[in-house]
Amino acid sequence: MSDIKLFSVNPEVRQMVASEVLLERELQTLIENNMDTFFGVRFLKSEYVITNGRMDSIGIDENNCPVIFEYKRSSNENVINQGLFYLDWLLDHKADFQLLVADILGQDTATSIDWSMPCVICIASGFTKYDLHAVNQMQRNIKLVRYQKYGNDLVLFEHLNAPAVPPIPLNNSDFPNSSAAKKSGDQKTHLEKLSAAPRELQDIYRSLCDYIESLGDDIVPNQLKLYLAYRKTKNIICIEIFRKMILLHLKINPDDIELEEGFTRDMRNIGHYGTGDLQVTIRTAKDYEKAKPLLNLAYNAAQ
Repeated sequence: MSDIKLFSVNPEVRQMVASEVLLERELQTLIENNMDTFFGVRFLKSEYVITNGRMDSIGIDENNCPVIFEYKRSSNENVINQGLFYLDWLLDHKADFQLLVADILGQDTATSIDWSMPCVICIASGFTKYDLHAVNQMQRNIKLVRYQKYGNDLVLFEHLNAPAVPPIPLNNSDFPNSSAAKKSGDQKTHLEKLSAAPRELQDIYRSLCDYIESLGDDIVPNQLKLYLAYRKTKNIICIEIFRKMILLHLKINPDDIELEEGFTRDMRNIGHYGTGDLQVTIRTAKDYEKAKPLLNLAYNAAQ
């Protein structure tokens, strides 16, 4: 685990000593009241009662994926296994969750829930190396977050792990479902579109992902059903791929740049998958190079 040191430099340099939140309910209330700011998640309900249990907090992120929060109350509590149990329960009771979302956020949001990447966020003052190893072995979307409190007005959230993005298929034989014909009207997933794209476009896609991930250690990939999202606290870049082009949606105000027909487009009043108001179209390696400054801008402008 990393050793983070926080210093106050005014009026003199002194190290801030971390302490645990005195009451776990205090931490839970703080997160529930500021869930969107801390984690980019819309809060739905506290102490959500289910069969044989009670989820501490539950919400839905900007990709409309369910998010479960569990807080570790004692050193001997296995919050990871508990979160995994709740995750499995949620996947078996999707209709119950949809009713909750419809009641709080409306029917439109409830019908657009993305079940491809539900998440459990486990929050504690500390985790062991065995906890981190166990989560990595599970291959489930479980995130470990360590919190530390400094004085009366500072709190630190350290994200200890991030789920890996599935590898990019090199050709159709590497993708198990690529040979299966899709029924008329069925929508292909992001990975199916990626597998069907020309090799040249796959190469650009791979270079694009590598470049985005090189922007900083705080950017995390999130593979969803219909697109790939890169995020800090919230999405900053969303990627779709088709047979002739790659579409990016960036968290950039279109008014801040000079739009170029066929390359950049204002999407503020146009429905689209992913989040971000600026659309960038990449068809060639030259377009990819031209998009790099916009990727940098989206990264630097994000929280």
